[in-house]
Amino acid sequence: MTGLMMDYPLTLHHFLERAAKLFPSKEIVTRTPRGMHRYRYRDYYGRTHRLAHGLRQLGIKPGDRVGTLCWNTYQHLELYFAVACYGAVLHTLNLRLSPDDLAYIINHAEDRVIFVDESLVPLLDKIRDRIPCVERLIVIGTGNSEYEQLLAAAPDTSYPWPRLDENCAAGMCYTSGTTGNPKGVVYSHRAFYLHSLAFAMADAFALSERDVVMQVVPMFHANGWGKPFAAIMVGAKIVLPGEHPQPRDLAELIQNEKVTVMGGVPTIWIGLDSLLQEEKFDMSSMRLAISAGSAIPRQLIETYEKQHGIEVRQLWGMTETTPIGTISTLKCDFANRPDDECFRTRAKQGLPVVGLDLRAVDAQGREVPWDATAMGEVQVRGPWVTSGYYNDARSASAFTDGWFRTGDVATIDPEGYVQLVDRAKDVIKSGGEWISSVDLENAIMGHPKVLEAAVVAVEHPKWGERPLALVVPKPQFQDRVTREEILAFLEPRFAKWWLPDDVLFVDSIPKTSVGKFDKKVMRTQLKNRAAAGTERST
Repeated sequence: MTGLMMDYPLTLHHFLERAAKLFPSKEIVTRTPRGMHRYRYRDYYGRTHRLAHGLRQLGIKPGDRVGTLCWNTYQHLELYFAVACYGAVLHTLNLRLSPDDLAYIINHAEDRVIFVDESLVPLLDKIRDRIPCVERLIVIGTGNSEYEQLLAAAPDTSYPWPRLDENCAAGMCYTSGTTGNPKGVVYSHRAFYLHSLAFAMADAFALSERDVVMQVVPMFHANGWGKPFAAIMVGAKIVLPGEHPQPRDLAELIQNEKVTVMGGVPTIWIGLDSLLQEEKFDMSSMRLAISAGSAIPRQLIETYEKQHGIEVRQLWGMTETTPIGTISTLKCDFANRPDDECFRTRAKQGLPVVGLDLRAVDAQGREVPWDATAMGEVQVRGPWVTSGYYNDARSASAFTDGWFRTGDVATIDPEGYVQLVDRAKDVIKSGGEWISSVDLENAIMGHPKVLEAAVVAVEHPKWGERPLALVVPKPQFQDRVTREEILAFLEPRFAKWWLPDDVLFVDSIPKTSVGKFDKKVMRTQLKNRAAAGTERST
């Protein structure tokens, strides 16, 4: 027996049309080099329709890939919906990739047109002769830019959106490519639609029309964590920080625009906290700080709640999961538990979100028990999890029995909370036992004199691998923190054999294009130091 429900495709058209009809006066605010740009949903809606007309004038056909090399701006948000609703595929380009990787993903995706912010044109100039698939660059800028000319030449009428199958491709993102070439993930309208519903749920981020959402996560990275789609869906006010936002810019935007929800990688929250420790800004509007990309130190979660009155809610996800996989929301019965247990649980990656199945599997393919101790590779499946990489033979090794193999190693506690131990390639194997670099990093970053810390494996003649810590002291404690002080801080928290063999104090820690610690680069640097005979501790 078949249910008697309408055949109503889950596409992004619904979000866009609903937002314009119900919330035409809601603001979209962008920080630009020339000041604040403000317009309302009704203006956004009109320009998005004009942009769709412009895509037709450019000769874009359904299924064509349209690249964007853009900051977080209102024009990029217009492209988010115009391209997908038109029936083309939005391919957001990571502006922090190397020229080689950028050329690779443009050619691999076969982008026909690229919309590029004026300040980012030099990035494409470096590879213009290496991307023959690109027929046209449309420069986004002020005044009479090509982008504005395209919109001005388009009819000022509603675009007749095509009726799309919900499984039609709507977007593409590529992994950051720390090993081998980047891999392409293709998202459907259905995936974006269902992901947005899950994002807004009460036990996720409880997003609503009453919120003011600041999009700090780059919109080229994993769909901006899905916030642009979810914010339009619910009709929230949207704040876009534009080019190179610094902690002061973010603090001023939170204060002036009354931001309620903001997301960023831990380095964003570390930088903002450092500013707030020195200067006063009104953060009272903020109800939720979303953190992802790497584990956020428990100490920072406590600092934001106790000193700034802001809840930090951690999520885990991947480009391959659109990206939300788990969210660290506390169950209601934690209300009567000690603070220590609550903060310890909130520092985990959290519970699988509704719509996603998750398990951890050992090397023999057996699901590990939920005992907070047994480690296994995280595997997931669900309506917004990729079923394969775009035109890539590596898809074959990425799945087992219909589950996507994430490459992350985790434990699951009896309550169902997932805690990442490491990436499979980063876990430290010492004397046949595993040591979690993530646990050590979080503990070190709880030291009051430490700004950032990363732990990597170094070769050892007896144990195979041993942990080594790279530590960036807070500015006021440069030359005032020692190796012995860090190790003494760790001793009560870990077994002796877990403690790093050495602590190196550095000015900065290498990061990937999306702000994660780049351990591949760190290991290479340490090998080079050792080969040159310069490795030493302070």
